[in-house]
Amino acid sequence: MPNTNDSFITTLKKAHLEWGTHRHTNTRGIVYGEGYLQIPISEARRLDIYNSNQIGGNTVYTCQSTDGYFNNELLKSSGCIVKGNVYAKQFHGKGNLKSIGSWFNSVNAQIGDRVEITWTSPTDMIIRKI
Repeated sequence: MPNTNDSFITTLKKAHLEWGTHRHTNTRGIVYGEGYLQIPISEARRLDIYNSNQIGGNTVYTCQSTDGYFNNELLKSSGCIVKGNVYAKQFHGKGNLKSIGSWFNSVNAQIGDRVEITWTSPTDMIIRKI
């Protein structure tokens, strides 16, 4: 689990900004407005950011954004790079896959923009587009 003041920076790609429409799977239909924040595997390992494969691992974080758009938004860490791996590869809205996409829209996020994620406690984070 991350410690207070831990942070990392992720660079936005088309897949992050258009998660619901730009994907290489047909497991579900097109959904406009979805988005996610990538967690590089090196950062997931360094900070112990787990997905649901890790028994007893935390997967829900309370998020603020520096622009005020998010105020106690719940984000979930999920996905993995290899089936069965315990380290998460993304944050998305818990129960709302459009929440990060809506934030991207509010800050006019573009491919190549960077987002800093900083923990204010082991379960609380603040995000900012830099």
